[in-house]
Amino acid sequence: MQPVRYHVYHETRYDYGSSVSLSQQQLHLSPRILDWQQIEEQCVDIEPTPTWRRDGRDAFGNPVTWVSFHAPHDELIIRSTMNISITPHRPEHLEDSLPWEEVRQRLAYDASAPTPEDLEATRYLFESPHVRVKHELANYAADCFPPGRPLLLCAQALMAKIFDEFEFDPEATTVSTPVLEVLEKKRGVCQDFAHLMIACLRAMGVAARYVSGYLLTRPPPGKPRLIGADASHAWVSVYSPGSGNDWIDFDPTNNLLPDTEHITLSFGRDFSDISPLRGIILGGGGAEPEVAVTVVPLDEEEMPEGLLSVAAADSAES
Repeated sequence: MQPVRYHVYHETRYDYGSSVSLSQQQLHLSPRILDWQQIEEQCVDIEPTPTWRRDGRDAFGNPVTWVSFHAPHDELIIRSTMNISITPHRPEHLEDSLPWEEVRQRLAYDASAPTPEDLEATRYLFESPHVRVKHELANYAADCFPPGRPLLLCAQALMAKIFDEFEFDPEATTVSTPVLEVLEKKRGVCQDFAHLMIACLRAMGVAARYVSGYLLTRPPPGKPRLIGADASHAWVSVYSPGSGNDWIDFDPTNNLLPDTEHITLSFGRDFSDISPLRGIILGGGGAEPEVAVTVVPLDEEEMPEGLLSVAAADSAES
């Protein structure tokens, strides 16, 4: 199966309004290397130049960059550019997964020694800052988990239920909206739907993690691809031992299993573990960031004009 190659450009710009005298930031902008995802080249440029910078891995194995600024500055610009290839990997036989009760039992505590994979999965089984484990969530998901149904078919049914019953509404929630409020309002964005699905799965005793990344969006027929019109995306990964790949992705915002049009950056317990940019500042006016993302298939005949100079600059720096 031939991989699909992309060029991704992600720019975050802060105009603080007044001088910031000290800043420390953590960046999750570098993609993971996965069996189906390979990074051909990637660069993160930061203006102004940080006083201190270190690249490493976080507690979940994600690439992360830590930076610190000790000189006054009134704006911060972070540009991530990458070329990446994605090989088709969507599972074909969800019905071959283990019954969901068997997976739940494998993750339940007992005196026997768990497998290393089961033990690792338990970190995605419990509550986290944005994901509650409540009986209301188990009640909502219960009809998707009849006795004996294969786990991945249960997850697929839950994904479809959220897609059918919830409305995408970017004005309905904020990053801190509780998952039970999302359940009540039945409105939100991809982050909310991912948190909700994860909360339902964990309430049923199944391990699930939050995945951040990018989703290819296509312009209307006959229209050019607009620079910066794409956005970061979020979806869910479910622990399903014995399925070849033990973690299977589901996208409740679009009711599909991610494949070559989803690009994975990081995964964690929820959004708070892998926010693209988070940190502390001393000073400034508290301005909100301006974020622009563009995802372009490299086999397209023409790259958007504004990205040609970016790609050329990346090539020169490499």
